[in-house]
Amino acid sequence: MNFQFFTPLTGSRWGGTIFKQVFKIILLFIFISVLILPSFILAEDLEKECLSLAQKGCGDISKSKCQKELKKCEEYYYQETLKIQIDINKTEQEKKTLQNKIYGLNQKIKNLNYEINQSNLIIKDLGIQIGDTEASIIKTTLNIEGSREKLSNILRTIYEEDEKPLVEILLAEPNLSNFFDDLISLEILNSKNKELLQDIKTLKTNLEIQRGTLDGEKSDLKETVKMQELQKLQNAETKGEQEYYLGLTEAEYQEQLREKADIDKKAAEIRARIFELVGVSKAPTFGEAYEMAKYVEGLLGVRPALLLAVLQQESAIGKNVGQCYLKDTATGSGVVINTGAVLSRVMKPTRDVSPFLQITKELGRDPFATPVSCPMSFGYGGAMGPAQFIPSTWILYKDRLRSVLGRACDPWNIQDSFVAAGLYLSDNGASAQTYNAEWRAVMIYFSGSTNPRYSFYGNSVMSKATGFQTDIEALEAAK
Repeated sequence: MNFQFFTPLTGSRWGGTIFKQVFKIILLFIFISVLILPSFILAEDLEKECLSLAQKGCGDISKSKCQKELKKCEEYYYQETLKIQIDINKTEQEKKTLQNKIYGLNQKIKNLNYEINQSNLIIKDLGIQIGDTEASIIKTTLNIEGSREKLSNILRTIYEEDEKPLVEILLAEPNLSNFFDDLISLEILNSKNKELLQDIKTLKTNLEIQRGTLDGEKSDLKETVKMQELQKLQNAETKGEQEYYLGLTEAEYQEQLREKADIDKKAAEIRARIFELVGVSKAPTFGEAYEMAKYVEGLLGVRPALLLAVLQQESAIGKNVGQCYLKDTATGSGVVINTGAVLSRVMKPTRDVSPFLQITKELGRDPFATPVSCPMSFGYGGAMGPAQFIPSTWILYKDRLRSVLGRACDPWNIQDSFVAAGLYLSDNGASAQTYNAEWRAVMIYFSGSTNPRYSFYGNSVMSKATGFQTDIEALEAAK
């Protein structure tokens, strides 16, 4: 009987084969240990590092290193949110059980936490940039003041010399060469005078550029803060939804799914549901809001679901909407309506106060008793009504709105705000009714640009629009 199988590993054909297999397994294990495991550990360390950076800031490290770390972590969170979004979309397609529903909500919460951390990092980075620009403005201002003082001294000297009579100058000098030396000195002073004037002009130009940069950085920070408020609100809503589903059994969940298939019942619920718009005296039902949105579609071609999503998103940004009164037209300060607390920055005085006074005068409204948005933690308030137009932007649209509706339009009127928002979205391409065109228009509505930093806003509106589209189809099917 041949027992070659049990011979030493290298002593037979079978032993050699086993040795090769074991050797391959060992190599594979080493490969995993060397390449995959360290990268997993590094990713875990990076997550901890970025979480600490988002929550606590840079600590004692240098400013340049801090900004480098902030940008690295911003990119990390961006890539992680992309991965999770793919997972969420996959789960949405496979969502048949309560377990999948809860898993999907868990992923959404995780994704929102990453996006909030990313916003924290962007806010910290912008804070550093703002600090640098403000320091540069102070330095440039001091340089301008120093140049002005030098110029003043030169002009005073030239003036004093010009006031002297020629005879006095000739008699004051012991010889003619000294007289000509004085003339040359005056010529040099005149030359320096021209140089200083040019320096002041250059410094003034630089100062204006720096101030423009600072305004842009502050605007970016304001939009990021607004977006983060929205992220936190959506996170809270998702957590509430998750807690609700955690309390259900699988049987109860499946029963709910069956109930949702009842179109007539769902349509009745939709009609009765209040479409929340902060800053108006009476919120419309969803059915009423849909009818207004359909009217706008007929005028401007903007999809009703998108318009409803934008208006609800704008009202959901924070409790600041329509909660303040302007009180001081010189400074733009005002008060919180409910508490009377005095706030600065209720309205930007150089940009919005004058058009706001014009708008309220034309509508017969009291400018000091008409609600506008309060300022958030950064930037100015002053936005009007459900569509959240600032006065300087509304002025640009009011004549076109009049031509569309045949009357003066009121930003606090629900139907007028629907048309105004639709006009703005249409101007920026939303009437094409494609995903990319609508997303781009929504982003411009929010920040005036398609800056990837604010992608959350556009994605969130498009997600809401998908939900509204389902509701609209249910309403239409029930007719």
